[in-house]
Amino acid sequence: MQKDFLSIRDLSIYEFGRLLDHATEVKKHPDKYRKALKHKILAMIFQKPSLRTRMTFEAGMLQLGGEAIYLAPSDIQMGSREGAYDIGKNLERWVDGIMIRTFGHQIAVDLAASTKIPVINALTDLSHPCQAMADFLTLREHKGSLANLKLAYVGDGNNVCHSLMLAAARGGTKMAVGTPTGYEPKPEIVRAAREDGKDTGFALTLTTSAEEAASGADAVYTDVWASMGQEAEKEARARIFAPYQVNARLMSHAKKDALFMHCLPAHRGDEVTDEVIDSPNSVVYDGAENRLHAQKAILLALMGKKD
Repeated sequence: MQKDFLSIRDLSIYEFGRLLDHATEVKKHPDKYRKALKHKILAMIFQKPSLRTRMTFEAGMLQLGGEAIYLAPSDIQMGSREGAYDIGKNLERWVDGIMIRTFGHQIAVDLAASTKIPVINALTDLSHPCQAMADFLTLREHKGSLANLKLAYVGDGNNVCHSLMLAAARGGTKMAVGTPTGYEPKPEIVRAAREDGKDTGFALTLTTSAEEAASGADAVYTDVWASMGQEAEKEARARIFAPYQVNARLMSHAKKDALFMHCLPAHRGDEVTDEVIDSPNSVVYDGAENRLHAQKAILLALMGKKD
């Protein structure tokens, strides 16, 4: 792997598959890796709140024999008190890796460029690569090979959607994205996914119909309609996205054994109904658990001993 993990595009097709294999191995045999990152320290920079990201990275480092230090937004005040370049130059003197959960993607890029130690993107407004790795680990666990599956994404063409498309391109997974007009994934990400997946069996359909996206799908994925930083748009988005709610009617367009997936937190009654998220086909908590295992594999690849 490259020094940093800022995007799924940082992984070759081979590295993507190998990382999923390693995550599976780490999940099956956790005791084998109890001292793999002994004496290693991860600095965790948070500019956005989180349950899953903080718990899985912190627990992951502890389970690998290392330590994690949480840096809250008020601790370093990145961008106002100190810039990303100087923060990176300081942190590389003290720790072995940095995880950042922030707003603008360029902040993570600038931080990675400033330092010699690995930087992991734990979420930016553009991408959420750790989530996508956990999701495709979950898909593979429940459906076997990723090739020839159809993943439907319904809702806002956001950072999660972007990373899922790039992951699907590497896994040879067909993908259909159903969004309202004006809320499509970014054209540059669409182009990148199609370019990356031209030889893997990947195919991407963009539509404004939630039913068309879900038709024949092996898994249906959604996310909140208003992400962090979009709270002022909440009421307007609720009206626009109402036809894209994942409910029993929409799931009936997918295969009978179709999985339901969500990156969480979920706004029950908005983008998904209780009936769907609590159904036997829902794997949202499997996906949340797999954040731990996928990220442990990423930490080992970037901060572990090199062959």
